[in-house]
Amino acid sequence: MDLLELRKEIDEIDDELIPLLLKRMSVSEKVAKYKVKRGMPVLNSEREQQILDDVAKKCGKQGETIKTVFAATMDASRALQHKIVGGGKELREDIENAIKIDKLDTAGKPIACQGVEGAYSGVTANKIFPNTDIHFHKRFEDVFEAVNRGDSKFGVIPVENSTAGSVHESYDLIMKYRFFVVGAYDLKIEHCLCAKNGTKYEDITDVYSHPQALSQCNNFDFTGINYSNTAAAAKYVSESPKNNVAVICSELAAKKYGLNVLKRNIQNNDKNTTRFIVISKELAIPSDAQKISLIFALPHKTGSLYRVLGRFSMAGLNLTKLESRPIENSEFSYYFYVDVLGNVKDEETLDLICALSDELPEFEFLGNFHEAC
Repeated sequence: MDLLELRKEIDEIDDELIPLLLKRMSVSEKVAKYKVKRGMPVLNSEREQQILDDVAKKCGKQGETIKTVFAATMDASRALQHKIVGGGKELREDIENAIKIDKLDTAGKPIACQGVEGAYSGVTANKIFPNTDIHFHKRFEDVFEAVNRGDSKFGVIPVENSTAGSVHESYDLIMKYRFFVVGAYDLKIEHCLCAKNGTKYEDITDVYSHPQALSQCNNFDFTGINYSNTAAAAKYVSESPKNNVAVICSELAAKKYGLNVLKRNIQNNDKNTTRFIVISKELAIPSDAQKISLIFALPHKTGSLYRVLGRFSMAGLNLTKLESRPIENSEFSYYFYVDVLGNVKDEETLDLICALSDELPEFEFLGNFHEAC
């Protein structure tokens, strides 16, 4: 039997499967209506597991493979049932009652950023909120606390760099505070090597900067010394009595603190970009929102992450970020942070998010926002 004949046989089997799958989905609709009448939840995890275990036993060596196929069928069935039942009622109401905006309004309050004047966070805040006062704070958590107290309506924090990867501290604080993400901005980062007047390039042994900046510019034979912020490091170097130190910072920070620019554009990647997000205690969804952020935890079961990610694929949604962070005071348990392209005004997208909010042990909708650059 040649390949064409084998493919023909597969096609014939597929033709037999299609009406059976359609019949199964039709019965799932009836199940959903039954559950609506009796106020029953869509997910019955014990029954699903019993079915999957039974499938594995019946299929012998192919048990695990066929079990995966059945699991995907069940996920599709549940998605249909959630649509009929109208799952995630509380989340639907929160999204429906969210502030609808065309532009973020600071309510006359300053923007909270980490660092000092000249920091990239401040540059980003000025691009998002022109002609608005910026209050700088020493730590990232201080930014969250400023928003938490109401001193600032919005905070701007970095979450990811195209070269150095995620800013883990930011994600940990997002997990802790569960503030909403109401905006994002991608800032092209152009680092400079800067030093005080009189310091020569060949004299430099130590370079101060934020760990992310040092990672983005590691093609030098200097000793990198971690500092809280690139602009704060520039301020420190400007005040240091040493003549063998330099800083990696922006040209704006160098100008602010009277430093000479020894080399420009020293980042390893010419397209070096940092993504900043705008955090808020209030959920606000702009009309041009195109990205959704979520946090969830998963049960310790084989394939649980795979199955959740498959649900996004079923809904035709593209994931752009998946970050896992350890759950505090737990033993190897994790939260997952997800960014997905989409808008909650799309019915299928909203149905999926609401379904997951019902099914997962912990689930948080962080926002639907616009990302600019």
